[in-house]
Amino acid sequence: MTAFGYTLMTEQRGPRDLVADAVGAEQAGFDFEVMSDHYFPWLDSMGHAPYAWSVLGAVACATERVGLMTYVTCPTMRYHPAVVAQKAATVGLLSQGRFTLGLGSGENLNEHVVGQGWPSADVRQDKLAEAIEIIRALLAGGYVNHEGRHYRVDSAKLWDLPDGGVPIAVAVSGEQSVQRFAPVGDAVVAVEPQAELVSGFRDVAGAQVPAVGQLPISHDPDPQAATERAHELFRWFGGGWKVNAELPGPAGFDAATSFVRPEDVAAAIPCGPDTDAQVEAVRPFVEAGFSHVALVQIGGETQPDFLRHAEAELLPALRKEFGAAEDAAIRVR
Repeated sequence: MTAFGYTLMTEQRGPRDLVADAVGAEQAGFDFEVMSDHYFPWLDSMGHAPYAWSVLGAVACATERVGLMTYVTCPTMRYHPAVVAQKAATVGLLSQGRFTLGLGSGENLNEHVVGQGWPSADVRQDKLAEAIEIIRALLAGGYVNHEGRHYRVDSAKLWDLPDGGVPIAVAVSGEQSVQRFAPVGDAVVAVEPQAELVSGFRDVAGAQVPAVGQLPISHDPDPQAATERAHELFRWFGGGWKVNAELPGPAGFDAATSFVRPEDVAAAIPCGPDTDAQVEAVRPFVEAGFSHVALVQIGGETQPDFLRHAEAELLPALRKEFGAAEDAAIRVR
């Protein structure tokens, strides 16, 4: 049984539209919604990057049923982990327990803006591990003092905490990150349908730990228009996480993908009106063991049409093929 989610992609939509899309996605029948947390879009052509946490507060109050999740927040440079803990607790309260804090080690694209440089992958993972320790301690209640390798916390306390805590999902990309973060995560996040990431995480964290994946599609009645839009806005997607984490800005992504052809994008992303093709694109995630799959519709202005398609055709087809989730919630272990 699989839970199907909708991605509120801040890089291609303004804040008011994101809130409207969140309400529309809940009404269309999605089980959960994830939101990116960016300072920059991947490409200039995407055109947006509002502050995700303000939008999340509005979405939490505008929706009633769907689970909400950051996909993902980096709690190490732009944000101090003590501040991330406070934000997560507040959204947890506003959503009445529907929020999961998705965390990752970040991308140069978004974190360079605070002028601290961009550390190596090993250092980024060290910082993330220490940040999770701080966030966990604050979400548990009481005063927290911490003096570690990367962070200091001086007598911090969260005064407004949701009952039951806030689940933490952690993004992984290989064996090293799996082994490092499986002991501290309530769920695993991955953007590629690699079964070894899910099984490796569950070997440590437990067989029932949720796994959350993400799949871009470009739905449109016109396959050519869908392909052109995907190429214009999403050709960066094929670079892989190790590359995408390092490039410093939209100009870098534009240059790095200048030789990517529309047909290359169409080979990796379902483009057009074919519901069966969209269902088949989800299959690798289901077969890899993902319990949650969030869909990304490419193109900000196409969201209302996509939500109508999802309600009428795509979600029924996905649930017929893969089963409906009886419980899509992610909980603290």
